[in-house]
Amino acid sequence: MKGSVAHEASPRTVARPLGAALNGKLKVSYALRRVPKECLAALLPLSESPDAGDIAIARVETVGKNTTLELTDGRRSALHPGDAVAVVFGNRYATRQFEAYAKANGDSCDLISLGGLCGLVASRHASVTEPTKLRLLGRLADASDRALRLRDFGLSRVSVREKPRVLAVCGSSMDAGKTHTAMSLIRGLAGEGIPVAGVKLTGTATGLDTWTLLDGGACTALDFVDGGLPSTYLATLEELLALYDVLVSHAAQRGARWIVMEIADGLLQRETSLLLQCPEFRNSVSAWAFATGDPLAAVGGVTLLKNWGIEPVAVSGIVSMSPLGIREVEHVTGLPCLGAAEIQSGKLNGLILKEERA
Repeated sequence: MKGSVAHEASPRTVARPLGAALNGKLKVSYALRRVPKECLAALLPLSESPDAGDIAIARVETVGKNTTLELTDGRRSALHPGDAVAVVFGNRYATRQFEAYAKANGDSCDLISLGGLCGLVASRHASVTEPTKLRLLGRLADASDRALRLRDFGLSRVSVREKPRVLAVCGSSMDAGKTHTAMSLIRGLAGEGIPVAGVKLTGTATGLDTWTLLDGGACTALDFVDGGLPSTYLATLEELLALYDVLVSHAAQRGARWIVMEIADGLLQRETSLLLQCPEFRNSVSAWAFATGDPLAAVGGVTLLKNWGIEPVAVSGIVSMSPLGIREVEHVTGLPCLGAAEIQSGKLNGLILKEERA
């Protein structure tokens, strides 16, 4: 929906115009890339209990882990104390960064992602510094003083004659090489002249992954932000399936015959586990690839996938950078373990396209 939120502000709520000065200096984050600039018109008082998807303006108090903010055009802007930023409340699950929730402590909260999510950090990896601290100025509203929520700018499902086939990429953990594997698969398929879309189905808002898929030759790239979600952590299975349907339909409308779809984090992550154990989702996927960082994780991941009724066509990811790692994976799993260059050259195409070529 391209309109603004349907929930009117309380009659006693007084909105303040955003002001040309603030709007001109405002750094608008990637997570808000679907929100038209003209909708950023006014400020409402803060909500006592923000929800995921609520959009706000804040000032940077101190710069911590995230020293830059990814803007709607993809540029990374350096952050400095006093900067005004447009952000969105969201939940985050990142084993190597933050566990965080769509909450605030009065007018204080944390910047929990490069793409512009805010909330309160509940835990962090031992190697990660304190988050960048924000001072909330208010909720963003449109010219009619209606509060902005990300879901009101998400795509709706479109009717298509034929759905693309889906190649899903899952992995053992965060930073296992899923996105690079997905990009490599896109290059391999596109090299045969196949229109292929890149989709990031789950995760936390950042443009890096979708741009990587586009740069790999995808005819279009979509993610959950296109479906109106700042992240997918704590989404219900029904919400995830609806999101999946929306993104697949739009990939089809844009001419994709195949979709390479990345599923974030590891197999033990809540939303990943929900999707992969759902027969409706699982049966809609034509082929699977598994990315991992080491041979033992490959064995555990492939075993778990097979227990769920999923047979990957290959293993890749960081483990494929080591000839010894490749040898161990192939010996124990019986699956090919291919590096990025091999996949990009089309070496897996025969396995992926075998039903089409039969």
